[in-house]
Amino acid sequence: MFHSAEWKLEQLEHVLDLSNSGAYISEDTFDLERVAATTRQLVKEYRIAWDPEVIVPDDPQLSASIFTGGIELASRVGVYLRDTQRVIQFTPDEIWAGLEGMPRELSMGEGKDARSLFAREIGDPRPPLVWGGSPGTALPEELFLAIETSYAQESKVDMLSTGSLATVDGREVRTGTPLELMATRRELKLLRKAIENAGRPGMGLMGAESSVSAHGDLSVASPAFLRACDAHLIPMQNELKVDYTSLLKAANSIEYGMRNSSLPCVLVGGLGGGAAGAALLNIASFALSNLTCLADFHSCHPIHIKQVATTARSVLWVESVVCQAFAQHAPCIIFGDIYPKSGALTKELLYEVAANAIVISVSGGHLKGPGSADGLLPNCSGLEARWMGEIGQAVARQNMSRAEANGVADKLINKYGHIFNLPRGNPGKPFSEAYDLETIQPTTEWESMYESVKCEVKAMGLTALD
Repeated sequence: MFHSAEWKLEQLEHVLDLSNSGAYISEDTFDLERVAATTRQLVKEYRIAWDPEVIVPDDPQLSASIFTGGIELASRVGVYLRDTQRVIQFTPDEIWAGLEGMPRELSMGEGKDARSLFAREIGDPRPPLVWGGSPGTALPEELFLAIETSYAQESKVDMLSTGSLATVDGREVRTGTPLELMATRRELKLLRKAIENAGRPGMGLMGAESSVSAHGDLSVASPAFLRACDAHLIPMQNELKVDYTSLLKAANSIEYGMRNSSLPCVLVGGLGGGAAGAALLNIASFALSNLTCLADFHSCHPIHIKQVATTARSVLWVESVVCQAFAQHAPCIIFGDIYPKSGALTKELLYEVAANAIVISVSGGHLKGPGSADGLLPNCSGLEARWMGEIGQAVARQNMSRAEANGVADKLINKYGHIFNLPRGNPGKPFSEAYDLETIQPTTEWESMYESVKCEVKAMGLTALD
């Protein structure tokens, strides 16, 4: 039985009760004595270790240990509500009820452009869905529509995500001001215009990215902006923390009906330590997001604390083991975020996207992004989302094994790994240099680079690429 609106309302009321009655501790104490200490203990207890030679493991016992350890972590640590400085603690039965109630199918969008989200399996022959866009990126106002249209027009993209608007009529958007509301509404107007431009007006959206506080998010919960068939993000903060902003966004969705995606950005090299601890924290974050953020599906977005990318070797492993663990033990809908270090008009961006998409696809996840250039610069385009979708489809069509995926991903890392040592990263070029702004098509240089890398990746072992 999947969670109904009535269950969500009762669960939210339960969370609010617990938020005023739980243990009162400082945030530092929660971080060090609960999160860090407990994670370290469970990594040791369950004998979880990351072998740097393995990016995509094929080890049922490892998967079981990571899942069981992560659920125990969720039960023992709980969630910290920053506004009241109290710990919201759930019983193991409550956590399992949350897991069992996660949807395995979910409709996004409407009409001919609707898509059915589904829980994927490891090595699933059904291709992953593609949520294309540049999440987390502040986009220039004058290029916002063109950038989003470049994603929406790609046939491999099933749903449209976005970055945020950096300005409104040249004015910097500041959190909690009227400009935040104005930016979020303008973002949605432009997203709706982009899918109309692409001839896909019913396409599902992931929106309200311009809203850091709840103000903008609440203001677009309307059929004219973010429809009931669309989605927004309900973040869980590092690590295992929420605030009233997230709970407000979750509360507003219950009766309106738009979909909630969890977004824990677990840090590899943070409070959980290395990759093994980060994997446990990611499992716990998803389990607790079911109960606090009222998640309908999950965005898997671990990130390396220094390399600031999902394409770092250790982070690829975390994404793989988390997707595999849920596919095996608590099937639900997971989108793996792809957040490369490199930007548009670089071969390294295409290598990074290929590696990340292969790992997620073979491990049981869908695909979201790519947030090119760390999401720090608007050096992104629809072409890399097309590429991401092509990779996912080829993995499924080829019936690629985890061992094969591991081998190709390793080759790809060798092609881009050097960028993590560059003092200024590998930012690439802005959209205006990667695309013709009149036709909204890739430049000859960018298209040629893409075709060249496609031949390379096919030769590496992804032979089913078109």
